[in-house]
Amino acid sequence: MRGTMLWFNEVKDVGLIETPAGERIEVRGSDFVGGLRPKGRCAGLTITYRLVGDPEGEQVAEDVALLDEAAPRRARMRHGHR
Repeated sequence: MRGTMLWFNEVKDVGLIETPAGERIEVRGSDFVGGLRPKGRCAGLTITYRLVGDPEGEQVAEDVALLDEAAPRRARMRHGHR
């Protein structure tokens, strides 16, 4: 599934993601693939993840990975002819 990072606290090693349906799911640092946790400001980053149920019946995210999305290119400046 795809979702969006809302925030991640590097000190507490925990964060929150939002599903396409608007549901908010807690994510732990250990749930990131290869230990590649977000650094700094991460709100709005697109991620992939897998939802599984925990022993208490809550949905938790596993196999969370940050997607490398290229920044959109800016249009080149044009000089008008008058």
